[in-house]
Parts: sequence; structure tokens; C-alpha cells
Amino acid sequence: MELTKMSEKTKIHQAVAAGDYNLVKKILKKGLCDPNYKDVDWNDRTPLHWAAIKGQKEVMHLLIEHGARPCLVTDVGWTPAHFAAESGHLNVLKTLHALHAAVDAPDFFGDTPKRIAQIYGQKTCVAFLEKAEVECRDHRRIAQQNGLPLDQWDEDWDAKKRELEQSLPSSSQSTNKTKNKKSRGSSRLSNHKGRRL
Repeated sequence: MELTKMSEKTKIHQAVAAGDYNLVKKILKKGLCDPNYKDVDWNDRTPLHWAAIKGQKEVMHLLIEHGARPCLVTDVGWTPAHFAAESGHLNVLKTLHALHAAVDAPDFFGDTPKRIAQIYGQKTCVAFLEKAEVECRDHRRIAQQNGLPLDQWDEDWDAKKRELEQSLPSSSQSTNKTKNKKSRGSSRLSNHKGRRL
């Protein structure tokens, strides 16, 4: 695969998305890219998100060996576990769980990977995540009691989440719009809600 016209940061995303293990390894060995780089053109996906989407367990291990963080989220709060659950990649979910990634993390809308698996009919993933969520919470509790650090939170997510919340129409704005429509005698009222991205 020839990727010479792209930046090193984009090359790794493309190589992972294409499933080219050897090229991913070559790019990482050069040390010219950050395996945690969020591609804004692809909703802040990291190479690890792409590996989860494609079900590439070996590429995931390679990325993690080079410092990829499973806790990083997209612009709507999806972790690699959300993508694996959506796509039905049980092997990826098991890998993330074995690494003590937060497989129970909610996205911006409150959906956990288990809920995403339910929505997309990934029954084996749902069954695994029911048990894994409990184990994940137990591990987090024990780690906290013992003062062990866990890498389970994306530092950029709080600011991004506030930005998203501010961009959605507030309930008072929706109420005012409805009142204005009523006062104009409109016979068609609609309730506008924020849609998923």
C-alpha cells in the first residue's frame, strides 16, 4: 500500500483501516506519529478506534505496545469498545477488557458499549459485556481502594462534552419555539430533539 502523499499521522489511520499490519508496524517504528492522534476528519477517531471497527486484534496489540490508549473517545464519546460492540467483534472486546479498558463507559448520549451491542443485535457481545461491565466496575473499585492509577479517562472529553451540550438546543428554546408556533395559530407542532451524530 502506498501512502506517501499523506502526513505520517494520517498514514497510520489509513494503514490500520486497511488492515496492513506490516505498514502499521513500520510507521510506528519510525516514531514519527502519535498512536493516539485523533483524526478530526473522521470524528476524532484514533488508530485504535479503526482497529476496533475492523476487528484487528493483532493491530490493536501493536498499537497498545506503542502507547495507544483505549480510553480515548471520539467527538461523541465512543471508545474503541463502542465500535467493537457495534461491529460484533467479540475478540476485540475481550482484548480491551483484559487490558482493563473501561468497557462500561457511556458516550455523550449515555449509551455504553453493551447498549450499542443491543441496538445492533450483537447478542454474543451483549452477553459478554453484561459480565464484563461488572468485572470492570469491580476492578476500578479495587484499584481505587489500593491507590492504583487507571488510564480510563480521556482528558479532552470534558471540554468536548460541554461544547456538545452547548450546541444542542436547550429545552427552554424548544418551549419558546412551540409557544411562538401556537401564538401564530400553527396547526402543526413538532417536538425537535437533538439527533445522534
